[in-house]
Amino acid sequence: MPDPREAPPRGDRPRVALFVTCLADAIRPRLGFAALQLLEQAGCAVEVPRAQTCCGQPAFNSGDTAGGAALARRVIAAFEGYDHVVVPSGSCAGMIRSHYREALADDPAWRRRAEALAARTHELLSFLVDVRGWRPEGVALAASATYHDSCSGLRELGVLAQPRALLREVDGLEMRPLAGNDVCCGFGGTFCVKYPAISNAIVGEKAAAIEATGADLLLGGDLGCLMNMAGALHRRGSRVRAFHTAEVLAGMGDGPAIGEEG
Repeated sequence: MPDPREAPPRGDRPRVALFVTCLADAIRPRLGFAALQLLEQAGCAVEVPRAQTCCGQPAFNSGDTAGGAALARRVIAAFEGYDHVVVPSGSCAGMIRSHYREALADDPAWRRRAEALAARTHELLSFLVDVRGWRPEGVALAASATYHDSCSGLRELGVLAQPRALLREVDGLEMRPLAGNDVCCGFGGTFCVKYPAISNAIVGEKAAAIEATGADLLLGGDLGCLMNMAGALHRRGSRVRAFHTAEVLAGMGDGPAIGEEG
């Protein structure tokens, strides 16, 4: 008898669970709605499991392996019945894909479940391009933008070409190269709390590089990094506005930027 945790493919309309992330839920809900819109446009039947909480990364990275493992079990139980799990954050997706098996290494049964879920978990922009072959249609934004590649999405998940392929389809959007686009912004989750002086120095250099592009917008795929850079730009009095790439692709690029709500 098939294991119900091994979700079977469902043809052209896969059943997709959206992992919203803590930051989107608490600080940038419009990102969750943008991700939902894009997934539906890509032909997915989307659900948002109500039992979801934190992915466990802050606890795990801070040395609380037991706490991280407990949250990993909760996420696995809530999401393992779906064809795919999609996350608008390379950081959280990387935790599920790469580190749940490490957090649950001492529990063979849960480790197997973690590995099965990891195989079906995707960063949003990568999923749209690599799995669904989707491209935006009828989206326009008259602006110039530059792109920062966040560490987890780039190094753990290989997200690099996918966002650029999608943004090329946005009418009127001029993309400008960012020097050091693959260099850390200094956020690093709890890193910026533990080492604020180092973090501030790193993001200061990043903000200067962003301003040097002359772009109107800063785009990226990880809300934590974007918040960090948006804060640094604001403190410098910069006119550059920050958005998650999903928001631009969903036609929300003319709304409030990160840090402008409320």
